[in-house]
Amino acid sequence: MENNKIRNVAIIAHVDHGKTSLVNEMLKQGGVFRDNQVVEDRVMDSNSLEKERGITILSKNASLYYNDVKINVVDTPGHADFGGEVERVLKMVDGVLLLVDAYEGPMPQTRFVLEKALELGLKIIIVINKIDRKDARLKEVGDEVLELLLELNATSEQLDSPFIYASARFGTASLHPDEQGTDFKPLFDLILNHIPAPSGDANKKFNMLVSATEHNEFCGKLAVGKIEQGSLKVGDNLLVTNYHDSSKKIPFKVQSLFEFQGLKRVQVQNAHVGDIICIAGANDITIGDTLSDKDEINTLPFVKISEPSMEMVFSVNNSPFAGKEGKFCTSRHLRERLYKEAMKDLSLKVYDTDSADSFRVLGRGEMHISILIENMRRDGFEFQVSMPKVIYKEENGKKTEPIERLVVDVPEESVGSVLTALASRKGNLISMNNHGDRTRLEFHIPARGLFGYKNQFLTDTKGGGIMSNVFLQYEEYKGNINRRNYGTLIAHEDGEAVQYGLFYAQERGKLFINVGDKVYGGMIVGINPKGDDITVNVCKRKHLSNTRSSSSDDALRLEPVKKPTLEECLEFLDEDELLEVTPQNLRMRKIILDHTMRGREAFKRKQNN
Repeated sequence: MENNKIRNVAIIAHVDHGKTSLVNEMLKQGGVFRDNQVVEDRVMDSNSLEKERGITILSKNASLYYNDVKINVVDTPGHADFGGEVERVLKMVDGVLLLVDAYEGPMPQTRFVLEKALELGLKIIIVINKIDRKDARLKEVGDEVLELLLELNATSEQLDSPFIYASARFGTASLHPDEQGTDFKPLFDLILNHIPAPSGDANKKFNMLVSATEHNEFCGKLAVGKIEQGSLKVGDNLLVTNYHDSSKKIPFKVQSLFEFQGLKRVQVQNAHVGDIICIAGANDITIGDTLSDKDEINTLPFVKISEPSMEMVFSVNNSPFAGKEGKFCTSRHLRERLYKEAMKDLSLKVYDTDSADSFRVLGRGEMHISILIENMRRDGFEFQVSMPKVIYKEENGKKTEPIERLVVDVPEESVGSVLTALASRKGNLISMNNHGDRTRLEFHIPARGLFGYKNQFLTDTKGGGIMSNVFLQYEEYKGNINRRNYGTLIAHEDGEAVQYGLFYAQERGKLFINVGDKVYGGMIVGINPKGDDITVNVCKRKHLSNTRSSSSDDALRLEPVKKPTLEECLEFLDEDELLEVTPQNLRMRKIILDHTMRGREAFKRKQNN
């Protein structure tokens, strides 16, 4: 049996190919907003971090009506680090809109999400977006998508997936590449005709897989998923089970029931096969659980989320400034928050260590964990993190490491410097293609080879390069990679940075701090381009005499200081360093703060090597 009044569809694509803009325009033309309503850009990106960074981090649900059919739309992240969000929501839908940029074509994340959709046997509509670009390559990009489908062993039916040409910016779509179109009507018609209605037996007992969880300030935790069979009403008694944990059997009663209408959750009394719903009363439910009628248990398998490939250690802050700026500073607070996050984000893993004050946090990439760090500091947490490291594995007696598929799109004059830099990081060039005055290079490179490369890449390409990567596979260890070719400037003592001390310290390198910033011995205050770590006294004041006054300090000119962002700090860190994170500041420091002890440890390491 099919519920012909519903279509469930996800929007999947590489980052910046226009998913959120497409959903915006679909909601507008689907009558979700009033004619005179002011609608902000990227309305689906409700999280403050998403608005600031211009990326989608969390998958979100919305719905619209077209020809009396309800279309449930799921907007998904495009960045590879949040691929776990895409993997879990694909179980809620019956088809996908695969968005591809009319110039860039298929990129690493396009391949990743398309492969997951093909594995689940979902119907696919290929949307070539941004056809209004002057450099659009509609025919070539269409051929590249078909080649990608062949590479991913698509079935003959999947190879016949329809193409549609759209401009999300102008809200137009057309079935023909030579026509601009006037609205999204061709896209809506294609969704209704090509994406199947959700199927399931309405006469059987209720069954649903939990694909996401949300939080409501009045109802608490909400379980989100698509009803596979049967129907549900408020007050029904259900049983929570888990495919991978046979001992889990938790009874609970449905307190409230919500459906998505437009961008809002609307309370309803009952729901049927194919509906995407939120169920309140599910405090013990996690993503991947099955909700069944208590009289007929049918536990559903959950898609296996790809394993994390990078790890960091989160620990309680033990610097001289510990506890001065944060609201939550103890190991109990830190542990609770990390394990709570791991319940919501299945691609994040958290483990206890031998120390009660430290926890191993495993994620998909630097951005994945940096978003967690940023959210925690905004919530008032104070802690410190170690240098990001890749996760090695042992296979057939050999050490293996994660390899990334890296695609860079650079101006022609920058190709030489990019090739040289990536070769030194063990990058293996796979292909090179020219598109006008730009060149696209594809590499297979160790994940650790990309640590700290982003800033160098922007410098090498004069800001004109585009870089994207996605996990490929584990391969044999590629050998040593020099993480950085510069050293640090380290504060000599506790105190406040003064102009006199900073003026003479800046002769040694580039500083991170300004006059008046508080520092402590062992804190990193700048970069030494010559490669060694140097201790500088930024708190040093000029001795006053009859002929020398403090007012003459005004003549000492300091160079402008750019404080590193969170991502830049994580890229900067070395093995003997930590990043102190507080709601107000980011401070890099040496693990061993005492200069004498640090010197002894460095001497021992040299002797051992």
